[in-house]
Amino acid sequence: MSFLLLVIIVSCKEEKRTIQEIDFTSEYKLNQQIQDKVHQDTVPWKYQISASDYATKGAYKNALNDWDIAMGGREQSYTPIQIDSIHKKHTQINASKYIIEQAKQTQVVIINEAHHNSSHRVFTKSLLKDLYQLGYRNLGLEALASGKFTDSLLNERGYPIQKSGYYIKDPQFGDLVRTALQIGYTVFPYEQTTNVNGKQREIEQAKNIQKAMQAKPNEKFLIHCGFDHALEGTHSSWEKAMAGRITEYTGINPLTINQVVYSEKGNPAYNHPLLKALTIKESSVIIDTLQNPLKYERGEAWSDIAVFHPNTTYINGRPNWLFDRDHQPTIVTLDDLIIEYPVMVLAYAKGEDITTAIPLDITEVENNTDDAHLSLKKGTYTIVVTNGKKSYTFYQIVN
Repeated sequence: MSFLLLVIIVSCKEEKRTIQEIDFTSEYKLNQQIQDKVHQDTVPWKYQISASDYATKGAYKNALNDWDIAMGGREQSYTPIQIDSIHKKHTQINASKYIIEQAKQTQVVIINEAHHNSSHRVFTKSLLKDLYQLGYRNLGLEALASGKFTDSLLNERGYPIQKSGYYIKDPQFGDLVRTALQIGYTVFPYEQTTNVNGKQREIEQAKNIQKAMQAKPNEKFLIHCGFDHALEGTHSSWEKAMAGRITEYTGINPLTINQVVYSEKGNPAYNHPLLKALTIKESSVIIDTLQNPLKYERGEAWSDIAVFHPNTTYINGRPNWLFDRDHQPTIVTLDDLIIEYPVMVLAYAKGEDITTAIPLDITEVENNTDDAHLSLKKGTYTIVVTNGKKSYTFYQIVN
């Protein structure tokens, strides 16, 4: 990597910021590049690809919008009488607290995600500490590269890299992995390696998890998967999904959690009518008068718990769920950089290799009059600013 050293005086605290111009190749696409690819692509699932591309670079709203296009959508709502009945028969309770309480009763928790929805990864990450205190020590991730592509040094290294897995490139997924490793989890892949799909994929996934469990028979396992893999019972296409196969192969009844079915859409009018009927202020589980949780049920398949997340609000264009007690809004000023816009701003943990590591956060800045708004913990970060042709790096301390 070649460096051209520039020292520039910045107004903040009258300190010197040392800026280096670097040769840098980004794994992430600018919004316009994603849009151009969609317009040129001819495959029917091109908007699913673009939704994932947007999610990977932290463009959450764009990801939701393109998923709407990919899947289609229509507006449905309950009547006022139906809504009133729902409120009378159901109450909302904190999803994390309920899940942790239920997780005490099993050895395996399986939670799903939509691959275009980074908020699902943030929620799973929020469960890690409490589950660890219950004895959960192993985190299986469908999204981790497996077989000959396995990142065999992941647990030793302590943080994921670009080759760890396609979806792992999302900073929020990367931080899920990083946080799990910091807490003390062993992280492992379980995706099929024989290029099968459908029923055979579910079987191979479950057998890979079973093998990991047999090696640690007294330990507990958290499994994070995509979409229908978290279904128990009889699946309409696969006979049994991965979660159902886990029960078949191990005799263990897992706690299965569905985050997908009631997730918000890009167009709020397309939200599930039940999500629209409820006023969700925090991630919640819906309990009936008999204290039973609302499941996700489809035919003869189900997940034990359906989680309802509140609709996202935005802080300086960034989703509100990026910020918590640890992650604070962080401004990165760019007015002292000579570079053509738009640019991507990527924040890496200091000391990690910026050519391979997954950043802690990414945002795109459209104009030279704007600052970058990131979500970061206290610490020192290597900031990279790039437009694909020119790139700069400097350190930033978050107090």
